[in-house]
Amino acid sequence: MLDAGFHNLYELNFKGGREQFLSYQKLEPNDPMGKAAEAASYLYEQFNAKGVFTSEFFLNDDKFLGGASGTPGENRNDAFVAANHAARAMANARLRADPRDSQGLLVLTMTDGMEADYDALIVKKQMAALGLTKQADAEALKLLAIDPNAEDAYMALGAANYIIGCLPGYKRAFLWFGGVHGDRQRGMEQLQRTAEHGHYLQPFAKAWLALACEREHQPDRARQLLSELAAEFPANPLFARELALVNRPGDAKR
Repeated sequence: MLDAGFHNLYELNFKGGREQFLSYQKLEPNDPMGKAAEAASYLYEQFNAKGVFTSEFFLNDDKFLGGASGTPGENRNDAFVAANHAARAMANARLRADPRDSQGLLVLTMTDGMEADYDALIVKKQMAALGLTKQADAEALKLLAIDPNAEDAYMALGAANYIIGCLPGYKRAFLWFGGVHGDRQRGMEQLQRTAEHGHYLQPFAKAWLALACEREHQPDRARQLLSELAAEFPANPLFARELALVNRPGDAKR
């Protein structure tokens, strides 16, 4: 049911995905992943509306590093915030009972990572995003020490490392003293791990990595990832559109 719901999200069927996640919550009320998946449905829907997962957004530093169009008030997503906070509370409850609960740690990594993306890209609260990024990093590393196969965790680590690594040098130096490090290449390697071995977030990592490859002038790698996504999710016109763009003559010079 969770797999079917995430498949719907990646085909931009957000309502269908939420229906699956709400049904899962009724069947498994103690699993915080159901609520985290619901939160993801609201956030991915907003990302789609704002064009976040497009080369037009990703290759434009003003947008990628400055956030989506619209004021923070206009962009506020109460449904995402409520579902994400509920998932985090459920995960923390599990971890109070068992600090090594891998599902609780995975949900914490996902919720903090999603809220960091929301703060950075949607409501433009960069410092809040950085604090959540540090939390997501720590949670992901703790999870991976317990369960090395939980490779969805690398999504949060990779995205954070890549975004911070793209910032101008003076900003990275400031963040370094604040304990936040960034490395574009390491971020791409971490995204690759989720793209190869992730579960729920594998297509998300592939999409992010493909656009990062375009930023890094690696069109062949981007083309391969977008081809896989377009074949797996034919109902999503975004992947086909981005593949057509990267296939344009002269695209390697973009």
